[in-house]
Amino acid sequence: MLIPLSLYIHIPWCEKKCPYCDFNSHMAKTQVNEPAYVAALLADLDRDLADYRATLKNRTLSSIFFGGGTPSLFSADSIDAILKGVAERISFSPSIEITLEANPGSAEANKFIGFRQAGVNRLSIGVQSFNPAHLKALGRVHNSAEAIAAAGYAKDAGFDNFNLDLMFGLPEQSIEQSTSDLAKAISLNPTHLSCYQLTIEPNTLFHHSPPITPDDETLWQMQTSLQARLGEAGYQQYEVSAYAQQGRQCLHNLNYWQFGDYLGIGAGAHGKITLEDDQLMRNWKVKHPTSYLKRADQNLAFAGASELVKQKDLAFEFMMNALRLSNGFSLELFEQRTMLDRRTIAAYLEKHQSQGLINIQDQQVIFTTRGKVMVNSMLQDYLAD
Repeated sequence: MLIPLSLYIHIPWCEKKCPYCDFNSHMAKTQVNEPAYVAALLADLDRDLADYRATLKNRTLSSIFFGGGTPSLFSADSIDAILKGVAERISFSPSIEITLEANPGSAEANKFIGFRQAGVNRLSIGVQSFNPAHLKALGRVHNSAEAIAAAGYAKDAGFDNFNLDLMFGLPEQSIEQSTSDLAKAISLNPTHLSCYQLTIEPNTLFHHSPPITPDDETLWQMQTSLQARLGEAGYQQYEVSAYAQQGRQCLHNLNYWQFGDYLGIGAGAHGKITLEDDQLMRNWKVKHPTSYLKRADQNLAFAGASELVKQKDLAFEFMMNALRLSNGFSLELFEQRTMLDRRTIAAYLEKHQSQGLINIQDQQVIFTTRGKVMVNSMLQDYLAD
């Protein structure tokens, strides 16, 4: 059975760098040369397809994801040129999911129509909050009205599948304010909600000047209230921070969590490919967009580095992803994606079952309620000595 293959496309520019963001994003200080970046992306893809020709033979893309940065800063014509260029180089699955991240501040009705006409069939809109004070604290460039309007533009443009990103645990946020944000998001009837707790990451403005955030007990109440309300509204939690209406799980992210393969093109993009000899290769592209574009101008390789994953690390890498899934994973999937025999993890599974963290039914590893909050403890067991 062929391992699913996805494509991640990184658009690194933003209107403004948010103080909590540790992604490879850069404020667009001047007009971005979109045609040059489009050409670089396609040249980057050409090199990957040549480098991994043997293992990519007869494989089709099951999903494409435009991330950033703020991909919606790009014109619909540029997104169309990228997708047409990709389609000329590699086949699409008939049911391919094509997602584009959009910022409400760059949302325009005509632009969303253009994205849909280009072939994008799923939007992910970065709302984060509807509260003016919290949007200001997060450094967001949109307001609540623009966030609500963006969801309307998505529907009007023909998107019957869209995600809203929402954060909780924001600076000085109360439980009531968190609940209000969620209620507003649900009222917009997205097919998918990504609900993240604000975390303070290194190399961010918040790390250098930490804001006052809710204590652990308040965060726990926010989390449990959020889970309950989303369940009541018909959203199934299928991953640590992802909730979807029936049949609307994000296929691209599921491929990550199920340890599938993916190509990554664009400044700083990462890829993971299972080679024809069953070894697993990770690579990542040069990070800064100026350096990336210079590589294109000079016809040089885009890869910053690559490495083979050591066999002793495969089980840990698989578990680091699979332990995020609410419904667990099958032992058959473990064997297919790692090329390891299930007996290599049998002792750990036995231990976790005896601790009441998992159940194993019909070769499916299912996490208990206790197990879902003990993920880090389980993961430690799979670390290679």
